[in-house]
Amino acid sequence: MYFVKTPWWLRSVYPSLTWKIPTKENQVFLTFDDGPHKTITPFVLNTLKKYNAKATFFCIGKNVESNPAIVKQILNEGHSIGNHTYNHLNGWKTNNEVYLKDVMKAKEVIHSKLFRPPYGRIRRYQIQHIQKSFDIIMWGVLSGDFDVSLSPQQCLQYVVENTKPGSVVVFHDSEKAFSRLEYVLPKALQYFHEKGWKCKQIEFA
Repeated sequence: MYFVKTPWWLRSVYPSLTWKIPTKENQVFLTFDDGPHKTITPFVLNTLKKYNAKATFFCIGKNVESNPAIVKQILNEGHSIGNHTYNHLNGWKTNNEVYLKDVMKAKEVIHSKLFRPPYGRIRRYQIQHIQKSFDIIMWGVLSGDFDVSLSPQQCLQYVVENTKPGSVVVFHDSEKAFSRLEYVLPKALQYFHEKGWKCKQIEFA
């Protein structure tokens, strides 16, 4: 089970995490989890470029080590990156010490103060320790592109109906998501363009 739109009560349980980005302008914040991937991430980058859109890529450490040139391309094109653990660990199912070591292992190859827990699943103990080094970025809108039971059209509807200025929106540059992402991303970017909304990367000092 997952929430397409993050409910207020969940945000209130973890108020120290970032669920949306305060903005006085019409900006939305697109994020991509689980890459970089050798062919899918370049597709995302090319699509973003067509709309002069920026985004944040929450990368898995082992994928960064396999695709260093793509990480360089992400940064050279003005996007930002974040830590998504080294092995895509579920914080609810992983020993705290093992989880924290995995995050720090990813930190060695992902030079960013941004962190997103895989699956959005993280324990309070893990939060307390990770926040010593990172800003933990969650989301307000989940595209559902990872869900094989959804049609591409449903994913697009989720994004269009729930995204507002300041929203943090999640997509995945992964093989599992690609058949939906390939359809949704260009159409979502066109929708934001028509609304006059700019897509920006997340940057924290």
